[in-house]
Amino acid sequence: MRLLGRGELPREVGVLAVIAFVVALGFGIVAPAIPLFARAFGVGTTAVGLAVSAFAFFRFVSAFSGGTLVERFGERLVLAAGLLIVAVTTGLAGLAGNFPVFLALRAAGGVGSAMFTVSALSLLLRVAPRTHRGRAAATWQGGFILGGIAGPAAGGLLAELSPRLPFFLYAGFLLVAGAVAVAMLRTVPSATDPGADPVAAGPDLDAGPVGLRTALRSRAYVAALVANFGVGWVLFGVRNSLVPLYVTEELGRTVAWAGAGLLAGSLAQALGLLRSGRLVDGWGRRPSLVLGSATATASIAVLVLPPAIGAFLFSMALFGLAASLLASAPAALVGDVSPARGGRVVAVFQMSADLGAIGGPLVAGWLTDVASYQVAFAVTAGVLAAGLAAALAMRPVDRAAAQSS
Repeated sequence: MRLLGRGELPREVGVLAVIAFVVALGFGIVAPAIPLFARAFGVGTTAVGLAVSAFAFFRFVSAFSGGTLVERFGERLVLAAGLLIVAVTTGLAGLAGNFPVFLALRAAGGVGSAMFTVSALSLLLRVAPRTHRGRAAATWQGGFILGGIAGPAAGGLLAELSPRLPFFLYAGFLLVAGAVAVAMLRTVPSATDPGADPVAAGPDLDAGPVGLRTALRSRAYVAALVANFGVGWVLFGVRNSLVPLYVTEELGRTVAWAGAGLLAGSLAQALGLLRSGRLVDGWGRRPSLVLGSATATASIAVLVLPPAIGAFLFSMALFGLAASLLASAPAALVGDVSPARGGRVVAVFQMSADLGAIGGPLVAGWLTDVASYQVAFAVTAGVLAAGLAAALAMRPVDRAAAQSS
């Protein structure tokens, strides 16, 4: 059993972070091209939206099956297979000659994406000891954030040349990521912190997975689910769908200001991730989750106030800082609850964010139509406040239970 220094992370964490960067970079490149390519088939706006949401929907409905595959075949195999599926379907989507084929390939890509995400997070939480899980989660999320910042700018330029080109480039990136996974994730050694309590470090990594029913009896796991649902609702849903409209229609500014706000949030999150992992590991899961949820709630509550561009930019940056904690603390809690190969436990955790990403834009958009942007943001703040309540409801016994799971 290999010992880790206090600041050292298992090698696999760095490999997974590189893979996350490559995947996010490629996804950022292809994202601007998806609506343009779908439009080229002569379909309406609703069909364009379907092309975007099909990927997320099938990612959601297949995640639990992906967790089962992880428990049966192991993380490395499922991770590589998931990347290969997304690579092949993305490349074929760039060759699609009609909209139904394009839509079907996007849906199939969502299945592969679920396999990759669940297996990668399961592996990450399995190789990192409890004393390092916050930093491991922050490092992994940092790869996604950096790739997500760099990708869209290049994607917009490439889509201008040809809407098919980003699909081919993304497929290539995914093949590179899959090759890295196969070559550098050959073994999964255990890792412990020097001087750590054997109970706190978690059970042997070859132990069986924790059952989902057992995990759901832990308030820590439930708090992680509720917090992750809120992150999906805002970060992957409302922020991308409602914010651009809010800036142009309510603030009367150009789309460039919306981009500035989103960039401010991404940069703040990237900077926050430099410290959030250490905070989660050193200060504790519960206080970190309380701080992150409270800050996130306050950041969206700012948008309930009368519209102002300064308040908007402040809100986006503040939420980015909160998101850095919410990217580390909930994932670390899941690893505490299921330190062994917990494919289904991790899958449900991922599904909570995907459910928020699917429901957030629909509910917030409907509330905006029937009421106002302020009402939609107020409800969104309430969703984040539910995560705060769940974090406050955690008891010390949950942490002890997690450590002995």
